[in-house]
Amino acid sequence: MGRREEFERKVLPLLPAAYNLARWITRHPQDAEDAVQDALLRAFRAFDGFHGDDPKPWLLMIVRNACRTAFRRGERWRNVIPLDLAFRGPAAASEADNSPPPDSRLDAPRIHAAIERLPDGLRETLILREIEELSYTEIATVTEVPIGTVMSRLSRARARLREALDENAAPTREAER
Repeated sequence: MGRREEFERKVLPLLPAAYNLARWITRHPQDAEDAVQDALLRAFRAFDGFHGDDPKPWLLMIVRNACRTAFRRGERWRNVIPLDLAFRGPAAASEADNSPPPDSRLDAPRIHAAIERLPDGLRETLILREIEELSYTEIATVTEVPIGTVMSRLSRARARLREALDENAAPTREAER
């Protein structure tokens, strides 16, 4: 199997995860697409150096770095946050068979908005764990921080998300009475 075929077999199935992460980082679909395109080119060029079994953490680290590089170069991310996106963001919209039950969709805009308000490091860690389902070790690889930092960020992200959702839910409960 040639290099290109192996890349296509191992990496291309990960495009939804790559786009999802880029979308959460950039907060804009077009910027996410640009970042993923840049990351795929970088990944293809560096593919000979990849010798692991699971390319997902490796690719997501490249996507993360592509987003940050573009931001440092002055490519400004547009802070357009469509609140009608499902909890998992735009990638979930194409997964009609796996769409959440109607009751959970009612809270999706609230959850999405609460996640968007998290600081970058906490949001990124939460997305990698809860949406992309990476292990702590894989998250540490992608974010280039120790596992202990991953654990504390995840704990803080969950606590802040819980607080934000409780604050948002309180007026709703009062209004129902």
